[in-house]
Amino acid sequence: MRIRTKIMLITTENVRFGYDDKIILDNISFVISEKERVGLIGANGEGKTTLIKLLTGALSPDEGKIYKKSGLKIGVLEQNGGLESDKTVYEEMQSVFAGVFRAMQSLRDIEKSLASVPYGGTEFKELSSRYEQLERSIAAADGYNTDVKIKTVLNGMGFSQMYGQKISTMSGGEKTRLKLCRLLLEEPEILFLDEPTNHLDVTTLFWLEEYLKDYRGAIFTVSHDRYFLDSIVTKILELENCRVTAFRGNYSKYKVLKAEKYEHDCREYEKQQEEIAALKDYVARNIVRATTAKSAQSRVKKLEAMELLEKPLPPPRPPVFSFETTQKSEERALSVSGLSLSAGGKQLFSDAEFEVRRCEKIAVVGENGTGKSTLIRELVRGRNTAVRWGRFNKIGYYDQENADLDPEETVLGTLWHKHTGLSQTQARALLARAKLSDEDIDKQVKSLSGGERAKLALVLLEAEQANFLVLDEPTNHLDLLAREALEEALKKFEGTLLFVSHDRYFIERLADKILEIDGGKVTLHACGYAEYTAARKAAQESAETAAKAAKAEEKTAAKESGYRSKAERAEEAKKKLKRKETEEKITALEQEIDSLNEEIARPEVAADYKILGEKCARLEQLHTQLDEAYALYETLLD
Repeated sequence: MRIRTKIMLITTENVRFGYDDKIILDNISFVISEKERVGLIGANGEGKTTLIKLLTGALSPDEGKIYKKSGLKIGVLEQNGGLESDKTVYEEMQSVFAGVFRAMQSLRDIEKSLASVPYGGTEFKELSSRYEQLERSIAAADGYNTDVKIKTVLNGMGFSQMYGQKISTMSGGEKTRLKLCRLLLEEPEILFLDEPTNHLDVTTLFWLEEYLKDYRGAIFTVSHDRYFLDSIVTKILELENCRVTAFRGNYSKYKVLKAEKYEHDCREYEKQQEEIAALKDYVARNIVRATTAKSAQSRVKKLEAMELLEKPLPPPRPPVFSFETTQKSEERALSVSGLSLSAGGKQLFSDAEFEVRRCEKIAVVGENGTGKSTLIRELVRGRNTAVRWGRFNKIGYYDQENADLDPEETVLGTLWHKHTGLSQTQARALLARAKLSDEDIDKQVKSLSGGERAKLALVLLEAEQANFLVLDEPTNHLDLLAREALEEALKKFEGTLLFVSHDRYFIERLADKILEIDGGKVTLHACGYAEYTAARKAAQESAETAAKAAKAEEKTAAKESGYRSKAERAEEAKKKLKRKETEEKITALEQEIDSLNEEIARPEVAADYKILGEKCARLEQLHTQLDEAYALYETLLD
């Protein structure tokens, strides 16, 4: 059996790139093949977005080559690359299929022309040929299912109620999601996705993962979402110290392989160093002795020919966080009873009632716009009579926007002004553990990257020594190493934790209970995240099954009772008429196909290439019409 080799879409060979004499990427070589799923990971600032720009042609390498398959169709989703348009959501998605719609209109125009020209004439044949070509191109593009495709993607990405909304009125996050919708509908040969899970709630994330699993093209994604990487990718490219290393498998497999590779490289390096030391020692002892000079010289040549291994660089040290508390709160750390909240004139939920016990770790989940952050802020504000904090609570709050940081203040000054009891040594040590360098601590807050600001806010939280941490999206802007370091610190935290996060991996590792906001209600689930999602999926499937059963039962009851409204009777009559017409059409088509097959089998027809071609084309046309008729007939049987 012949094994089909995969087509290479993009190949990089010894690529080098830098800014202002600073090397960002050095000696980069790898291949992206058709249908491959590649995840690019690396610490913030390593150059992941720069590499995507090189691969897509937005930048050119200083050295090396990047080869692309001829005519390669590329789609790019940038982190903040929203869709800009004056059209409505649905109109913009329809514009993806403008070529298909033009072909359909041409088809209708040809149908009218065919009815007015003599059958069998030159013009008729030309129009028929053109008609057949258009039909094939529409079928190849699956053009008759454009509405289904558009609705599937828009509904899955959370736009089911926004078809008619103008894109120009939408938020930046919504525009970015819409850009992704358009890319999915365009179906490029390779999708470049830079943090595609930003701005997505958990329900949409699960939908997107399932959709991308069946995507026909290749996917190259930068993501800090480990759940997403585990679900989607089959190869990890790690960008570290200006180099790219490839690992087969998803993110979890990469973690294992990376550790094994480092151990292997260390062993090989040490083994070579021992061999070099032994050779040098022999040479030193024997080079001047006449009897052994020859053998010593051979060892000198061996040393000169040896390809020296570079000493493996240890993996970068992750930041270190530690959340310690000096006192315990009472057992009932937080009680909420009869809490109702609104935002922008819309009620988010009403009569919320739940309790948080000391040392519990609870994740707040729900779709975008349900009020998760609003709830967190209202709890921390502490002015609502429906909210009662337990005694001896010391609350530490992390705001996802880091709004309480003074942009004009320096990093070190920010920490000192909020925690005046810290010595300079203590303050510098806290910042250094969070991987904020000596150079960083003298910067103004406004000049920090998103990841650096997040680390500063977490250091401030550490210094609070609070026993109840309330965190709103703490993993935003953090790279994978920092996320994992924060997870470890919070797992060891001996106080109470209430947090909002879209990071499913983070939730799964930390939460022992789930506080869900859904449909205007707040529900506390006494289980972890895996059990919660399994139960939610089972409930959804059960509801769908029950709805189908109820619909079938309703139809049966209506038939048994014999009661139908005037509109129902009219609809049934129309359906019967259409069914009869379709049956007659199927019979006619089958008869014509049988007759045509008999004609094609005749020797005189088989010998005339031109006539045979015309009859075969007509036969193919009839089969297409018959398939469509049968498909229509099935819908009329309900």
